[in-house]
Amino acid sequence: MTSAPHAERSSLTRGPLLRPLVRLAWPLVAIQLLQVAYNLVDTIWLGRLSADAVGALSLAFPLVFLVISIGGGFTAAGAILVAQHTGAGGDRAAGRIAGQTLGFVGIVSVVVGAVGFLATGPLLALLPAGPATAERVVPYAAEYMRVFFLGSPALFGFFVFSALMRGAGDTRTPLVVMVVSVVVNVALDPFLIFGWWAFPALGVEGAAIATVTSRGIATVAGLYVLFGTDLGPTIAPRDLIPKPGPVRQIVELGVPTALEQSGTALAMVAATAMVATFPPAVVAAYGLGNRLISVVTLPAMGLSQAMDTAVGQNLGAAEPERATRAVKLGTGLVVAVLSVVALVVALVPEPIVALFLPATTAGAIATIDHAATYLRIASVAFVFFGVFQVAMGTFRGAGNTTTALALSLLALWVVRLPATYLLAFPLGWGPTGVWTAVALGDIVGAIAALAWLSRGTWKSAVVDSTPVSPGRNVPRQSDD
Repeated sequence: MTSAPHAERSSLTRGPLLRPLVRLAWPLVAIQLLQVAYNLVDTIWLGRLSADAVGALSLAFPLVFLVISIGGGFTAAGAILVAQHTGAGGDRAAGRIAGQTLGFVGIVSVVVGAVGFLATGPLLALLPAGPATAERVVPYAAEYMRVFFLGSPALFGFFVFSALMRGAGDTRTPLVVMVVSVVVNVALDPFLIFGWWAFPALGVEGAAIATVTSRGIATVAGLYVLFGTDLGPTIAPRDLIPKPGPVRQIVELGVPTALEQSGTALAMVAATAMVATFPPAVVAAYGLGNRLISVVTLPAMGLSQAMDTAVGQNLGAAEPERATRAVKLGTGLVVAVLSVVALVVALVPEPIVALFLPATTAGAIATIDHAATYLRIASVAFVFFGVFQVAMGTFRGAGNTTTALALSLLALWVVRLPATYLLAFPLGWGPTGVWTAVALGDIVGAIAALAWLSRGTWKSAVVDSTPVSPGRNVPRQSDD
């Protein structure tokens, strides 16, 4: 295999910047949309099953994210290193680190899946669920989580494939693979949830099986792209065997990102634990609202990942001022898009929520009311969320994963969680306090991130950034 042509790759590091940045970002936004589609399709079908089934996803998702975030950090580290080596012209070095990431994360996924499967019961027991939630919702959540953890290697496989391709500057190929995977998930969901045709009616467990199956297909397709085509980093079979030197580099960059993602997941668990003390309608509204917010903020998530690559490649190419231009362009784009999105969501939240949960019962009507209020309050902070995510992508792309960790902890653990407790309970705001705390965390996080960005201390690469001429690789680095 060969890596992407130098002329195509250099569009991020030379010439006009806006068009290549948009070309890099839009497939990432689409991939994020399709990622969310997995959860939304499950939510739509399970919403026709019962509101309790939707509530089960509300409880399960933060706990699942907590466990898989460990591997996510190392995946992100691989993308950072591939991007910087690619910018520096080190095609062989990029392929080597890609292979090391793939092999190492594969091992981690098996361990994480086993631990998560065994820990499902104890993890759910940590949630101080009310009697109704414990009886009606928690058993469904356990079914979903156990299947999800058994499929961890399939889940991680696509994540690492997508990250490595993104680091190399190819975001369209992962999008094609993701489209195929989502089509499979959409097709399987009703058959496995409701028992259509010859399939058994598995309910919540069926939704999890559909998701894991479709992710597995994405992983197989991704491996074919990496090893059976000339797309992406050039990975030799020997690169898959973890070696001390590259693994140490992956761990050094990946641990802060894993801690950041784990901290995010733990914050979600803590917030979910507080929400679980409310009636089931509020629990369901919290999960539904979070999924809808993840949809409307997709441009921010896509641009955040684009910053990983654009900043990483430009710093690898010793172009720090061009990296700064990329950050300014990304910030301007996300502000423009999310301003419009926030206005629409603030004006018509009820119809948006009703699309995913028909108002057929009293519980569903109450869930829609709570979720609409959640969206209206959260929309105030959409632009701040976007700016925060672009800044976080910038720090990760530069290899400053510790800075990203600190800012994430500030937004979630210093602001959002204390505000959730204070507003919801001592001050008596109830669910409105939970929704308000979400917005406060994003606003404070964005302000702090902009202040840190302005210092300019992030403008250096973590790999040899000596520019090289087209077609020439940097010298081989030691594997140990």
